[in-house]
Amino acid sequence: MAAESTESQSTPLALPVLPIDAEDGVVLPGMVVPLELSDSDVRAAVDAAKSAASTASASESASAGSEGAAPDKPRVLLVPRVEGTYTGIGVEGRVEQTGRLADGDPGALIRALRRVRVGTGTSGPGAALWVQGTPVAEPVPDPLPGQVVEQMKEYKALITDWLRKRGAWQVVDRVQQIDDVGQLADNAGYSPFLTTEQKLKLLETTDPVERLRLATAALRDHLAEQDVAESIAKDVQEGVEAQQREFLLRRQLEAVRKELAELNGDPEDEGEDYRARVEAADLPEEVRKAALTEVDKLERSSDQSPEGSWIRTWLDTVLEMPWNVRTEDAYDITGAQAVLDADHAGLQDVKERITEYLAVRKRRTERGLGVVGGRRGGAVLALTGPPGVGKTSLGQSVARAMGRKFVRVALGGVRDEAEVRGHRRTYVGAQPGRVVRAIKEAGSMNPVVLLDEVDKVGSDFRGDPAAALLEVLDPAQNHTFRDHYLEVELDLSDVVFLATANVLEAIPQPLLDRMEVVELDGYTEDEKVTIARDHLLPRQLERAGLAEGEVTLEEPALRKLAAEYTREAGVRSLERAVQRVLRKVAAKQQLGRAELPYTVGVDELRTLIGRPRHTPEAAQDPAERRTAVPGVATGLAVTGSGGDVLFVEASLADPETGASGLTLTGQLGDVMKESAHIALSYLRSRGAELELPVGDLKERGIHLHVPAGAVPKDGPSAGVTMTTALASLLSGRQVRPEVAMTGEVSLTGRVLPIGGVKQKLLAAHRAGVTTVIIPKRNEPDLDDVPEEVLDGLDVHPVSDVRQVLELALTPAQSPARQTPVAA
Repeated sequence: MAAESTESQSTPLALPVLPIDAEDGVVLPGMVVPLELSDSDVRAAVDAAKSAASTASASESASAGSEGAAPDKPRVLLVPRVEGTYTGIGVEGRVEQTGRLADGDPGALIRALRRVRVGTGTSGPGAALWVQGTPVAEPVPDPLPGQVVEQMKEYKALITDWLRKRGAWQVVDRVQQIDDVGQLADNAGYSPFLTTEQKLKLLETTDPVERLRLATAALRDHLAEQDVAESIAKDVQEGVEAQQREFLLRRQLEAVRKELAELNGDPEDEGEDYRARVEAADLPEEVRKAALTEVDKLERSSDQSPEGSWIRTWLDTVLEMPWNVRTEDAYDITGAQAVLDADHAGLQDVKERITEYLAVRKRRTERGLGVVGGRRGGAVLALTGPPGVGKTSLGQSVARAMGRKFVRVALGGVRDEAEVRGHRRTYVGAQPGRVVRAIKEAGSMNPVVLLDEVDKVGSDFRGDPAAALLEVLDPAQNHTFRDHYLEVELDLSDVVFLATANVLEAIPQPLLDRMEVVELDGYTEDEKVTIARDHLLPRQLERAGLAEGEVTLEEPALRKLAAEYTREAGVRSLERAVQRVLRKVAAKQQLGRAELPYTVGVDELRTLIGRPRHTPEAAQDPAERRTAVPGVATGLAVTGSGGDVLFVEASLADPETGASGLTLTGQLGDVMKESAHIALSYLRSRGAELELPVGDLKERGIHLHVPAGAVPKDGPSAGVTMTTALASLLSGRQVRPEVAMTGEVSLTGRVLPIGGVKQKLLAAHRAGVTTVIIPKRNEPDLDDVPEEVLDGLDVHPVSDVRQVLELALTPAQSPARQTPVAA
């Protein structure tokens, strides 16, 4: 650089032009570039520079009078050329050496010195183009501002980071030693990531500080892009490595499976294994076609595809279904009757209906009518009644009587339609519906399926399961039932469906229309005693760890348990009472206070389990009965737990209180409230005929209350009870304590029919009532009431309210002794 320092920056220079296409690269000061001499322009410029240098050296030697002086090295002007046009600024270059390049072609090594502004053309030796050039001055402030120093540090840090990533460690030290601003900025010319436009911009920028800013910005952008590219490349590489690892492991697994298959003699291909299983299975033709189609899909799918898992699960389900497995029906009607009688006491109507059902199926089978048009005949029985009367156990008895498999499907609380019809296979965790799973569990295509608690089925945004049951329970449709998971036709026409429910009104009407209702209204006291003696006591003896005969419950004790310790339509509470008695006896024996065998009589019950919980109204002292005062009447009602006794109380407000109108309490429903208004309206309109003082009712408030206010009550059957309570209050005549009544009342005083007569009479019998008033039009329902219950009741069918009052109210007292109406 000593030669350059002696020259003035403003002295014009005459240099041969060495054109460089900008697309091939832009040369900045400080760079050393090799150029091929095979290019005519390059050779012409280098030869011209050599010729000029030799002439100048000879001239200087002659004028100095010295010999052997070292000649000055040839110089050229490197000018970028963009699309055939030269730029206005070039770089003065010194030809350091000529010779052979690495590939053996002749070349020249040129070092770029400084920027030169290209001027006009001039003459010179050789065939090259000569121009006049003016060196560009690049003043740099001394000392450097702090901002420039910081920018130089940033550039060095960035370029060092870039060089280290490329492994160019030998260049890092040289860059760190550069202290000149312009030289540091021109060092960016070596950066391959700079575009032609960016390099031309650096060449044309004569301000060193601005040039450094441009170089730093370009380097910063490149590093940011490089980080993103490296991150993407890393992610791609990790994915590729994971795929390669998975591929390798799967190939190893296939090899292991192949070895195991050869050792065990099994097919090595899973698809071939399923195909063999499908072809060997006894499947219906349509099912076989569907299964083979899925096997084809399994063979075409890859191991990584999730569809393969779905297909295998579906094929396993189809192959596990008992498509052609059926049990032979045991059409021994006498034996079936014996099974039902042995399993259940009472319930004669229900057992007769089941026997009829079996008899009809037997005759159809004997005459070849079992299958007609692809459908088998048969009704769907719905067993309805209060809890504990044996609905579920009846289903098991039916299966035993027919010799079929029994499956119970609990529907209580089910709200998803897919629970019945199955899920689509695209869902995660998809499975068939409960009906298909029940058949699969039974292992037979003709089991007895008990749909338990069908009245507890709900509906929400996932659908209505009761609607999905319509096809299942319709004998005209269920021979082509399609489960959403299986998607093949399933014949359910030979399945015996039984449904159980507590409340008939809770079953949707379209579903109820497809079933034949068989009502179980509850047990009489004699039936409860029989059930307790023959079924409950032996079972509870075993559960208490007692042998038969070690504890005996006398029949009077069982009767007292059924009548006074429990009050229910079924026998669950009775069974718990028996269990409690046996636990007490077992505990006393273990404590040495009793010896086995032990006999439990009526007197021991109070010692063992305490006082009775339900004392009949008729057994109470006459003065303590609820009907001991006027305005209280006994009614009969039906609840979800069977029949029950209902009391209605009425009172009149004192005229001085100013109260008026009708007040109703006891959590009554709308229909029951309407019955109260109808009863009051009837008495107001017929007061004179009934000899009741109703003239001042408009000035006195009436309060009608039905106790057990925490229990909701509704229905029209309490109409006659409310009318009787109000008539008793107005007349001052008490209601006979042994009388209970039921019936709807009209505005004209007619007693209209109601439902649940059998359950209500059973409840009256349990409560100790001896006289019952029912509507005349319900008289045919008495045929369903057990004879022992009718023998203990005096039933009066009536058609008019006057008859009710004559039967229910005590005789009128003489005027001197008649009790006045209390305020």
